[in-house]
Amino acid sequence: MDQRLIAWARAVKRGPLPPLWFFTDATRAPDPLAAIAALPRGLCGVVFRHDAAPGRAALARQVARLCRARRLALVVAGDAGLAVSLRAGLHLRGGRQPGRVKPPKLRTASAHNAAQVVRARRAGAAAVFISPIFSTASHPGAAGIGPFGWRRLARLAAPVSPFALGGISGRRIRALGPGCAGVGAIEALLSSHFPGDSRRP
Repeated sequence: MDQRLIAWARAVKRGPLPPLWFFTDATRAPDPLAAIAALPRGLCGVVFRHDAAPGRAALARQVARLCRARRLALVVAGDAGLAVSLRAGLHLRGGRQPGRVKPPKLRTASAHNAAQVVRARRAGAAAVFISPIFSTASHPGAAGIGPFGWRRLARLAAPVSPFALGGISGRRIRALGPGCAGVGAIEALLSSHFPGDSRRP
């Protein structure tokens, strides 16, 4: 786990949402429960993205119980029905509304360009994860938009809180400036154990 990123999150001004968000990934982090159990209590949120996982609904229920036990926020990517059943928030992919199901009050969104940022803002998202900032395994071969591109889209997101996603690390985060309200990550938040918090739910 990236301790410099953890230190940044502890120091950043707190808003209504936690500053660190772990994005589940069936390929790079196939066991989300182990990864979530190691996250710092009360400092993180989880974006559940295990779309094609066998027994997805049962896994989602386990994730929701673990998040409640560890005081971690939870949003479900792209599935309003599942989000409602878990009493979790909803993550809007590309800022897209979920369709006919009334979405939960808590909504976050992802955005890769200006049009998606505007869509997320109009959808009532509380935070928009602008990505990819830097090169990342999630988007192989794609160039990141860099700190300047992130700041441009972040200004467009106002008053929605701008978050950063894609190749984020404690070494890189300060390049985004004081306007960054939080970050999403996969590898940077992976750890079998978080020092200073040996408790398990």
